[in-house]
Amino acid sequence: MHPPMLSAFHVMTKPTGPLCNLDCTYCFYLEKSKLYPDASDWRMPDAVLETYIRDYIRSQPGPEVTFAWQGGEPTLLGVDYFRRVVELQVRYAEGKRVANALQTNGTRLNDDWGAFLAEHGFLVGVSIDGPEKIHDRFRVDRGHRPTFAKVMRGIEVLQRHRVDFNTLTVLHRHNAKRPVEIYAFLKEIGSTHLQFIPIVERQAQHAQDDALGLVLPESAAGAGLTPWSVLPEDYGQFLVTVFDTWVRQDVGKTYVQIFDVALAAYLGLPPGLCVFNETCGLGLALEHNGDLYSCDHYVYPEYLLGNIMTQSFEAMVHAPLQERFGQDKRDALPRYCLECDVRFACNGDCPKHRIATTPDGEPGLSHLCPAYKRFFKHIGPAMRFMANEIRQRRAPANIMRHLQQEALLAAGRREPLPNDACLCGSGRKFKKCCGRAG
Repeated sequence: MHPPMLSAFHVMTKPTGPLCNLDCTYCFYLEKSKLYPDASDWRMPDAVLETYIRDYIRSQPGPEVTFAWQGGEPTLLGVDYFRRVVELQVRYAEGKRVANALQTNGTRLNDDWGAFLAEHGFLVGVSIDGPEKIHDRFRVDRGHRPTFAKVMRGIEVLQRHRVDFNTLTVLHRHNAKRPVEIYAFLKEIGSTHLQFIPIVERQAQHAQDDALGLVLPESAAGAGLTPWSVLPEDYGQFLVTVFDTWVRQDVGKTYVQIFDVALAAYLGLPPGLCVFNETCGLGLALEHNGDLYSCDHYVYPEYLLGNIMTQSFEAMVHAPLQERFGQDKRDALPRYCLECDVRFACNGDCPKHRIATTPDGEPGLSHLCPAYKRFFKHIGPAMRFMANEIRQRRAPANIMRHLQQEALLAAGRREPLPNDACLCGSGRKFKKCCGRAG
């Protein structure tokens, strides 16, 4: 008999635990090896893998199940390991459609990987922080050597094999100051789906060697912001600058996750990104040995829910600890957030980032609050326009023509000059496009 169905939940799977061939300065996950001091083999054992695939598929209520493979670095396991993954998924699919997403640093991708990923329709996320000098500042290998060239070769493999991929760019203290350069670079290398992930971490001032150095938001005094954590003013400026380019040139051609999520909010739809959900608790993390944690960013002993070899997903997802964790995202908001006019889009941000205090001294405010207030207010007019276009069953990309027409009217003109971009959004000059009819 199958176990009772759960609400849809998502698991970020760590089949190599924190093991990685890189040593990125800002990585929050490498130190999780301290949670397993006796581990000698970080490869998820076959028995754990099979239990996970079988039970995860059975626990999902819908007709489609997506597996997310992360790390550490999952490609360290080799192509044959993932052939076994697909074999098990086929065995236990029971009529459901199974999809896979793989997040990688890209440095180990070769033609064997490319052929496999293409054959089985994997969606691949590649971590890249910008052009070479920007990327190599923090993303180095175990010998502290740069990795940019290897990542670019990996992207070329994906393109050669026509593997769908997106890019994940970590925004930190340094690259957040370079929005124009980074956005242009990501488009130049062929990325049409972009994720920008702000990094915010607190570090214990006097951590013991066997203890985790990056602490929980609720940890007591004795911790400070890491020197690589992004500053709110820089993150806000980054989002605004990229948005202003995107909304005028790239709507419908380039997809930026946070812009898509924001548009959903203006349409009154669920955001589709956990950090902006009203509550959380349905995005969990699975370690290599089957341990299930509340969240990828809460892999701490205090948030260990159990192990899939001895407990069901139902029991762990609905455990009091996990349900309280999810509800606290809403219930623990300070009054400052409850009264905020962009709460509908932000919902107080990720609990992990709530390390600041409100202007009246109440704890629980996101470190990134100033960035999100600026961003969501700035994009409001454009988002409302695009949301209305969608409601009227028209293309949201019409915003580009609308903004160009506004600019022309402001300049006292009704149509573009010959060398201006054409209003139709083709990307061609007006004189070589619609202007030819004049």
